[in-house]
Amino acid sequence: MKYKKLKVPFFLPFIDNSDISEIKKTAQSVFLTNGPKLEKFEKHFQKFTNSKYAIGVSNATSALHISLKALDIGSGDEVIVPDQTFAATANSVLQSGATPVIADIDEKTMNISPKSILTNLSKKTKAIIPVHFAGTSCDMKEIMKIAKNNSLKVIEDCAHAIGTHFNKKHVGTIGDTGCFSFYPTKNLTTIEGGMIITNNKKIANFAQLVRNHGLNRTLINRYSSGKPWEYDIEDVGYNYRLDEIRSAIGISQLSKIKNLNEKRLNAFQYYNKKLKNIPGLITPIEKNFLNNSCHLYVIRITHNAKISRDNLFYHLQKNGIGSTVHYKPLHEFTLFKKKSIHRDQLITSKKLYDEILSLPLYPQLSKTNQNYVIYHLKNALI
Repeated sequence: MKYKKLKVPFFLPFIDNSDISEIKKTAQSVFLTNGPKLEKFEKHFQKFTNSKYAIGVSNATSALHISLKALDIGSGDEVIVPDQTFAATANSVLQSGATPVIADIDEKTMNISPKSILTNLSKKTKAIIPVHFAGTSCDMKEIMKIAKNNSLKVIEDCAHAIGTHFNKKHVGTIGDTGCFSFYPTKNLTTIEGGMIITNNKKIANFAQLVRNHGLNRTLINRYSSGKPWEYDIEDVGYNYRLDEIRSAIGISQLSKIKNLNEKRLNAFQYYNKKLKNIPGLITPIEKNFLNNSCHLYVIRITHNAKISRDNLFYHLQKNGIGSTVHYKPLHEFTLFKKKSIHRDQLITSKKLYDEILSLPLYPQLSKTNQNYVIYHLKNALI
C-alpha cells in the first residue's frame, strides 16, 4: 500500500474547548495568582496521587530546586542523577550549590541503574534523583533500599510520569518528594507549570513559603484581613508561583488525564504490535502498560539495522514525520563536563544514545497518521 505524503508532527499539545473556557472564566477573577484555583488544583492533584501534600510551582525545575533546598542539600554535597535525562535534573542540583554525579542507565527500562548508583556513592553523597523516564517507573524498591542503607534522600523526577505507579503507589509518593512538569509536551499541561508532592509536612510548609519569596502570608490572606503590608519574610525565597490561569487549565486537564493516558496507551500498544520482529529495531519493553503513563515511545535502531538511527531520522523527516532523541546524555554537554562527575564508564547510556529515537505519540494521533509512520519505518528497515 502506498501513502500520499502526510504531515505528522512529533508532538501536538492537547488543549480543548473546556480548557479554553476555564482560561476565559479565570481571567475575569480578582486574584490571578496564589488564589482559589491554585488551592483547588493542589487538592485535586493530592487526591489523584494519594499524597498528603501538593504544592503548585512555576515548573518542574523549580520543584526540584525547592526539594533540594528543603532537604538541606547544598555546597559540598553530591546528588546522583541519571545520564539520560533532560538538563533540568542536573541544573537544579547546580542551582542548589551541590554537585551532580552522573550514573549509568538500565538497558531495558532506560532508567537509572541501581548498580551504577552504588558505584557512584561517596562520603559526600546526600541524595538520589531517579527519573521515571518516558513514563516507566524506576526500580524504586532497590533505590529506596540503597537510600535507607546509606542515609540518603530521594527526590523523584516525575516530569514524564503522571499516572505511573510502582507497586500500587503513584510515583512521587515513594521518596521524600515527587516533582512533576506541566510543560506543553507533557501528558498534562498548564503550558508552563509544575507540582511538588510529599508526605512530609515540614517539606510542604517550606515549599509553600519559599515559592513566594519567603513571605509568610499569601496574597488572599493579606487582602482579606488586617494590614496587607504586614507580613514577615522567614527564609530566602523565589518567584516560583503557579498562577490562577495555569491552575485552572491544570484542574481541567487533570479531570481528563485518565482518558488522555488511555489514548496514549492504545497508540503505544499499536506501535508495539505493528513494529515487532523488524530486524534492527527494538520496541519498548514494559511488562505492565497499565502502570505506565506512556509519555514517550522510544525505539532503538541497532548496529545491524539496514539504516542508521540518524539516517532513519532524515528518512522520516523527508516524508513529513517528526521524530527526536530523548536525550543527549548529560556527560556530552560542556557544562556537565566541567561541573559534574561520574565514577563509572556510562557504557549503556553511551550505547543507547546512538540507537534511540522517539516517535510521534499524543492523544490526537490518528490511526491513519500512525499507520503512515509505521509504513515509512518498515520501508526504511525491511
